[in-house]
Amino acid sequence: MRRERGKLVYKIYRALTYGLSPLIHLHLRWRKFRGLEHPLRWRERLGFPSFPRPPGPLLWFHAVSLGEGMCAIPVIKCCIERRPDVTVLMTTTTTSAFEVIKHQLPNNVIYQFSPIDTPAAIDAFLCYWNPNAVILIESELWPNLIIGAAKKRIALALLNARMSAKSYDSWSQSFIIPLTSLMLSKFLLILPLSTTQAIRFQLLQCPPFIINFCGDLKYAVGNIETAEGDQRALEELQVQLMNRKVWMASSIHKGEEKVMLDVHKALKQIHPDIITIIVPRHPHHGELIDLELEKEGVRVALRSRHDKLLPGTNIYVVDTLGELKKFYRLTPIAVIGGSFLPGSAGHNISEAAAAGCAVLTGPYIGHFSYMAIQMQRLNPLSVLQVP
Repeated sequence: MRRERGKLVYKIYRALTYGLSPLIHLHLRWRKFRGLEHPLRWRERLGFPSFPRPPGPLLWFHAVSLGEGMCAIPVIKCCIERRPDVTVLMTTTTTSAFEVIKHQLPNNVIYQFSPIDTPAAIDAFLCYWNPNAVILIESELWPNLIIGAAKKRIALALLNARMSAKSYDSWSQSFIIPLTSLMLSKFLLILPLSTTQAIRFQLLQCPPFIINFCGDLKYAVGNIETAEGDQRALEELQVQLMNRKVWMASSIHKGEEKVMLDVHKALKQIHPDIITIIVPRHPHHGELIDLELEKEGVRVALRSRHDKLLPGTNIYVVDTLGELKKFYRLTPIAVIGGSFLPGSAGHNISEAAAAGCAVLTGPYIGHFSYMAIQMQRLNPLSVLQVP
């Protein structure tokens, strides 16, 4: 009975996404016009391929954005090492992920943008690539993708699986949960981030025998390669930072820069030569921070302009992608953003900790609270949460 209700809800979802497809396509074109989709490869989002499919078995890894995509890379490398005869297809949704991850993947990995979850796009994608297995990262639960893959008898796995409290409330609604249960029943393997996450999946009627544990893949992310010119610039910056107090605010969301700049002003009263490194979550936000501070007469060095830290410059804004790990090595203290405003869910704190930084966060860190608790058990001072 439950499965039949799930099939009925899915038929409704499929009909809705089919009927709304023209509007979704228009929205996609609007995103392309605004620079939010790749200007040349945006049609991949509609299921149209840009590369030929090689013969033989193929694994499809899908992650929504940069953080999730980086988690997949160690797994991809391991798969290629163990099964060099298997082709790996990697997809992400965002252009920011594309710009960084394309340089980190092994040369023989095919990289595409993920198809939107409409019947036509998913069907076209699955028919063309015909993967033997689909490996989804973290929270990518899309009904057309999952049900479509299952109908074609494609194996499904969910790695680093997480379900935020907000998502859990949505997927557990009385009308939706039959569809949720149907989707989760199609997976052969689910690897949750924590026991809490596993319980949420079980409460959503996920078969318990497919749930296993392997730890958080974010701990396994290796170093990001840096171009020779960028590496030289980092070394020059390291020299400029010598003998000066420095701290960093990373993954800062819009609105949080006000908090960080107030902290900077307070610290400057004590340490006049202090350097504050600000790494906005989205690079274009860095330019806005620069313009706002210019109005106040504050001198800012922008990473994208290759600015140097001249005398009288105390703020360095890293408005580039994929360099966060490198900058963690330049600072003893890292404040992790995306955690200071209500509704936020935090960001990965292990990268800063692995670089030897003292880590501070705001009160809103979502599922990263499990990571913080684990680290605090080993060292109570490793992560401090600002109330």
